[in-house]
Amino acid sequence: MTLRVSVIGTGYLGATHAACISSLGFQVIGVDVDPKKIELLSKGKVPFYEPDLEELLAAEIQSGRLTFSNDFGTIADADIHFICVGTPQQANSLAADMRFVDAALDAIAPLAKTGSLIVGKSTVPVGTAERLRQRLSAVNPGVELAWNPEFLREGFAVEDTLRPNRLVVGVTSDAAENKLKELYKSNLDAGTPWVRADLPTAELVKVAANSFLATKISFINAMAEVCEAAGGDVTVLAKAIGYDPRIGNRFLQAGIGFGGGCLPKDIRAFMARAGELGAEQALEFLREIDSINLRARQRVIELVRSDLSDDLQGKKIAVLGAAFKPDSDDVRDSPALDIAAQIQAAGARVVVHDPKAIENAQMRFPALAFESEIENTLTGADLVLHLTEWKIYREIDPVKAKALVTGAIMIDGRNALDRDKWIAAGWKFRALGRASHN
Repeated sequence: MTLRVSVIGTGYLGATHAACISSLGFQVIGVDVDPKKIELLSKGKVPFYEPDLEELLAAEIQSGRLTFSNDFGTIADADIHFICVGTPQQANSLAADMRFVDAALDAIAPLAKTGSLIVGKSTVPVGTAERLRQRLSAVNPGVELAWNPEFLREGFAVEDTLRPNRLVVGVTSDAAENKLKELYKSNLDAGTPWVRADLPTAELVKVAANSFLATKISFINAMAEVCEAAGGDVTVLAKAIGYDPRIGNRFLQAGIGFGGGCLPKDIRAFMARAGELGAEQALEFLREIDSINLRARQRVIELVRSDLSDDLQGKKIAVLGAAFKPDSDDVRDSPALDIAAQIQAAGARVVVHDPKAIENAQMRFPALAFESEIENTLTGADLVLHLTEWKIYREIDPVKAKALVTGAIMIDGRNALDRDKWIAAGWKFRALGRASHN
């Protein structure tokens, strides 16, 4: 018998998971309280940008295996229920807001059939799964709870779901593990590593991984500060230490730091939870990681002032990039937009370009000016900031760009442009962690 799967929450994680599990041959229903979201998804449309997802979603709806609904009653016959709702940072705290996870569990618990499995995928503070397991047991003792953290990279979410580099399952019984092995059989057959863990360890894996990545990114940004002070080149330094297999070269690209809807809020929630557990000193270093990350943004603003003037009134600044990373329209905690907004607040006239994120950026920062064409963004600019490493920005011809601007000053906030090419075209070129060149 083919497993029937429900996915509660159809945002970025849920919509991706539902479409991908459906493509493995399972019957999947996605449920959400937002009728507009359900209507859009039911038409095969995704309310955000993620490469390859919309095509996959449309194909799975067409196949009849994937459906969406606002009616929680439609999930009663499912064998596995995935909780994929958001866990945003609380308004007045570093801690995660668990209202949506709790509400999802409360909605599923009385409806789930005996022998079915509820599986959390949302990123939660350690201890949440056990708390929910006890809550579930009081309502429906015939249903088990497991935790299966997600490790999606925006821009690669479909690939990461269909061909994950590992599958981690927090379970309390062999039966729960076997049911998940049945679901992920194609991944196991392909050799995907399988890690069985207890519930708290499974919860910790995701936040530990995010904390390590944040640490690595902030480390190289700290080295960039030292390189600037000492006259070194952080790109060469990163290349050299990256050859060490104990270190590796991934996430060693100095720049304006990390952002998005996961890394910043996850490490802050991790610190908050450690404090609740009496282990705050163990994660004290994450406070400095967060500080280094935010300081990288300020250093870009300092470079702008040093190249133009302390008084930015009337200066036009062209900003290339609004999304927190390429191949995404996500502008949550975007370093690019944060920098753009702060420069505008200092009196500059800021014009922002992004190939996918303009609509979302306008909703978050309506006072900023946006352009859909790169040429219009550059025209008359006194200085250009490269803040999101989209491929189209690496393909800009610096000779043609120089003819459009008023001031040929490029600050590469991502260390992703060909410095020699821009300098040869007559630009003053700046990048974090590297000597400036006129």
